[in-house]
Amino acid sequence: MKKPIASIASSPDRSTGSSNLSAGRLFAASLARHDVKHMFGQSIPSRIHLAAPEFGIAQIGYRTENAGAIMADAYARISHKVAVVTAQNGPAATLLVPALAEALTASVPMVALVQDVVLANLDRNAFQELDHLQLFQGCTKWLRRIHDPNRIEDYIDMAFTAAASGRPGPAVLLCPYDIIGADAPCIGGRGASLGRYPLDRTLADPDRIAEAARLLADAAQPLVVAGGGVHLSDAATELAQLQERVGLPVATTTMGKGAVDERHALSLGVIGYFMGPGGMARYHGPLIDEADVILLVGNRTNQNGTDSWNLLPRGARFVHLDIDSAEVGRNYEALRLVGDAKLTLAALTQELLAGDLAKRGAWRPIVESRIANGRARHEAEAGPLLCSAAKPMRPERLMGDLARLLGPKDIVVSDASYASIWTTNYLAATKPGMRFLAPRGLAGLGWGFPMALGAKLAAPERRVFCIVGDGGFAHVWSELETARRHGIEVVVTVLNNQTLGYQRHAEDVLFGAHTSAVDFAPVDHAAIARACGVQGIRVTEAADYGDALGLALETRGTTVIDAFIDPDAHPPITLFENKSISRWVDSKDRMA
Repeated sequence: MKKPIASIASSPDRSTGSSNLSAGRLFAASLARHDVKHMFGQSIPSRIHLAAPEFGIAQIGYRTENAGAIMADAYARISHKVAVVTAQNGPAATLLVPALAEALTASVPMVALVQDVVLANLDRNAFQELDHLQLFQGCTKWLRRIHDPNRIEDYIDMAFTAAASGRPGPAVLLCPYDIIGADAPCIGGRGASLGRYPLDRTLADPDRIAEAARLLADAAQPLVVAGGGVHLSDAATELAQLQERVGLPVATTTMGKGAVDERHALSLGVIGYFMGPGGMARYHGPLIDEADVILLVGNRTNQNGTDSWNLLPRGARFVHLDIDSAEVGRNYEALRLVGDAKLTLAALTQELLAGDLAKRGAWRPIVESRIANGRARHEAEAGPLLCSAAKPMRPERLMGDLARLLGPKDIVVSDASYASIWTTNYLAATKPGMRFLAPRGLAGLGWGFPMALGAKLAAPERRVFCIVGDGGFAHVWSELETARRHGIEVVVTVLNNQTLGYQRHAEDVLFGAHTSAVDFAPVDHAAIARACGVQGIRVTEAADYGDALGLALETRGTTVIDAFIDPDAHPPITLFENKSISRWVDSKDRMA
């Protein structure tokens, strides 16, 4: 049973007999104070993991540090809590780097506790010694090594504060082996809980909010482009109020998908580099081109979200709302609204409602009609693919079947590359705040499945659907055993085309040929799933995919659906528009 933290000070340490807490227990008690319920880690740091259950913290043992840290990333995105991952020094620590870099780029708060060598052995070529300060320098928001067990609470609190405040991000605390094993003082004066984000909400300058309101009210054709910062701030309700009550059309980035109901009459869907034929927002391009005032919310204005900075009109006036002042105006000079999205959007809406919205009222039926027309054209264009019975299967058909099952509380997780573009374009958000997760900070391949596991742990009552490619899934097959061991239930669809599709298609378009490394030998992912003790289903006929989804939802535990798709199928990436992608199905055993 979990002990109240206040009573632990009088409990003798089981390992030393001391009336003081061992450092390992003090670490665990400090984490519990920040409402940590799960800690992603293998056995090391052992003293911390051995102490954690006493404080109500469950250990989620991953198979690889890379995957474990990505589980923590998704856990943080869904739970709105700072996630905790642990690792040993040396090679294990190096495997945290990719996931920490994703968290840094995508603004996801986590704390990594990394065991280090004994302090006295630093710079003596100790076993698996590495300059961890240098290793983590470029992929963390905050990085320290603790030198004194009396400062454990201080440093844990600093790490959580850094991760959860301002623009969220990853913090790494290096924990030398002798510090973790030392006797430490009883729990003292620190009682703050710092484990939820945003830790501190700040309102943008009221004068600038008023100026932004005047610009939006007087604009001929305003537009809002919402990014992932809306989800980080938990500001979907406030954005929906701005959209509905003021009458502003809203588009989102991939990371911002789900920030608004995409069925709303003023929703354009996801915009960016995939507005080619079949794209959700393909026919909304003129509304973007003609926008004269654009409100960017929680938006990095990155390359993919702006189609290489060619999508948004340079002649427009920009208003940029972001918690990170360095992002405001980075790529588009803008009226600066530096602050929390939730608070500032609410204040902006009130400022607009207090003014004259005659222009917005007159324009609303016009823009709604244009959006409806563009949506209808997209549905007509995509319709045949959404119900295609072709073999090999079309990914659009699979998305159409999945869309009919989705509810607003469900979570959709996709891998980087094509998987996230299929889900973005052919699955609709049906409620503000609906979550679509994708590792699009750095877009590392293979992170979709561990993200799904982390999301499910954060919200066990919600259904989690995961869409991955066979190339990415190969990075993380081993975590199927993790799912089985911990009883984590997710539905995984592997889009199996036996190739790195994006790489191959892009090479064909850019260079007229492709490298030989993009092709794979046939792999039976359903058999791999069954070998790991979870359900595996092989689907080659489009008509069978819906039944496979139904069976997966009726079955306890994780299910892998190995879906054989057309290797020539590609999402509506603008780079490919009007370009030739050669047919290259040249293996007799492909799709066998």
